[in-house]
Amino acid sequence: MSEKPATLRLRLQELLAFIYPEHDSAALTEQALDAFWPDGTYCRARARKPGNKLWSQRDALLITYGDSIIDGVYKPLDLLHDFLTENLKGVVNGVHILPFFPFTSDDGFAVSDYRKVNPRLGDWEDITRIGERFYLMSDLVLNHVSSQGTWFNAYRRGEEPYDRFFVEADPNDDFTAVVRPRTTPLLRKVETAGGEKHVWCTFSHDQVDLDFRNPEVLLEMLRIIRLHVSRGVRILRLDAVAFLWKIPGTNCIHLDQTHAIVKLLRLMADFSAETILLLTETNVPRTENLSYFGKRDEAHSVYNFSLPPLILNAMLSGSARELSRWQRSMPPAPYGCAYLNFTASHDGIGMRPAEGILDETEVQRMIETMSRSGARVSMRALGGGKESVYEINSSFFSAVARTYAGDEDTHFERFICSQTIVMSLEGIPAFYIHSMLATPNDVDAVERRGMNRAINRHRWDYPELRERLADPASDQSRVLKTMQERLRLRARQPAFHPNATQFTLRVDERVFALWRQDLERAQSIFAVHNVSAETVVIDRSELNLIEEEDWYDLISGETVPHDCHEIELAPYQCRWITNRS
Repeated sequence: MSEKPATLRLRLQELLAFIYPEHDSAALTEQALDAFWPDGTYCRARARKPGNKLWSQRDALLITYGDSIIDGVYKPLDLLHDFLTENLKGVVNGVHILPFFPFTSDDGFAVSDYRKVNPRLGDWEDITRIGERFYLMSDLVLNHVSSQGTWFNAYRRGEEPYDRFFVEADPNDDFTAVVRPRTTPLLRKVETAGGEKHVWCTFSHDQVDLDFRNPEVLLEMLRIIRLHVSRGVRILRLDAVAFLWKIPGTNCIHLDQTHAIVKLLRLMADFSAETILLLTETNVPRTENLSYFGKRDEAHSVYNFSLPPLILNAMLSGSARELSRWQRSMPPAPYGCAYLNFTASHDGIGMRPAEGILDETEVQRMIETMSRSGARVSMRALGGGKESVYEINSSFFSAVARTYAGDEDTHFERFICSQTIVMSLEGIPAFYIHSMLATPNDVDAVERRGMNRAINRHRWDYPELRERLADPASDQSRVLKTMQERLRLRARQPAFHPNATQFTLRVDERVFALWRQDLERAQSIFAVHNVSAETVVIDRSELNLIEEEDWYDLISGETVPHDCHEIELAPYQCRWITNRS
């Protein structure tokens, strides 16, 4: 075990003293260092400094379950490896495999053992093999564990150290201020060796919240992170991290201790010999979400959670007004940080990040339009027994199947436009496997499993999928081929570096337009996206194209000559107009 730098020890002790003021911070510091850097591991002499070289325009991520592709014969992780190698090598360079651990519910997010791979998926060797060819992201499900797992069973038996691993509460306390994304009762009554207890369940009664007020919980999580890093994980998605710390009488979200724990994890990552990136999963309004950048000392990246509902609104309404207005108000990511841009994930299309942007009438109009394609709605609890829309459950491909006006003929073009916007924006683009594969709503799975989110968690039969991909007329083949071409094209453009300059242009409200310029100021790209079913003509001057120069549309391959004064956009057409051919 290498000697640890004094700067690391000092900062770590400061954080631990804040988080655990009643404990010996010096002793905790040594325990944390031993947990994260056991014998045989090494840390850096100096912290990795914030910068823009941790990522580039060549970075793009696929989000997938370990068993999104099955065939009943081979291990799902083997099939995933084959699919990635055959279809996405050189298209994406990172893969987020959603929880691949043994679990009891919530499709992996009720973890029963953090140290094992779910044997129905494969084993650690399969995970490592994927990590050798792609940057590997895994979920650190920090907030809770399975009520049927080893830890909680040991808690119920009163066994140390697990007898103090879970949040207990008095049901007579006032919990009206607590913010949570579910409508189920917060507390669950359980029988333990010490008598009847009430444990805290932010999400479901099978997901019992860990008590980070006990430093042993944090130390165990540090050991688990080290194990995952040793198996090839390089990006840690901090699932539900906003709810980590509980103080009755508060809203129990984004508390100072929670931010301090994220700072501690960032500190460990910055001193790690391996390059480890932190991504926080905080599906909340913009200001709250951006708080997890801290002062460049918390997450490297945060999800751009407002994008899915706002891009969807633009595609359904034919107007980029709200999307453009929101984007103009967005700050660039701090130096050394980056946004993660997406339209779809394993969850629904979250509506909380659209609060204050889309009014209730607009949200209801979106729901009504999407419901015609089978979409469902999930609610969250508010104070005083009230509820509000938490997310709309739909695959994104089905979500844009029709517009407010009833247009269904341009479904393919509308969907590709929505995904191209994600590629154009400042940040790192990420794509759910069911977006890459144009997967429609799996309404049968909702009925079969009794869970709204099952609508967007289809499991493809691999022989059927390969047959679809071999058919050039299928939605799956058309979408994947177009996404492959566009992402390969994007990867060659320095102006699409995640931290390249971005400015939102004011043009026709049917067009979402951005100016991007690379870090060296050598390449400019005017990314323009017609989100309507109408042909739109915009004046060259609205894009500030230099008049004396010819420009080039990277997507169509067309030249925009210097004497061309108008730029025409067909319905849902996207153009990447650049000064470099």
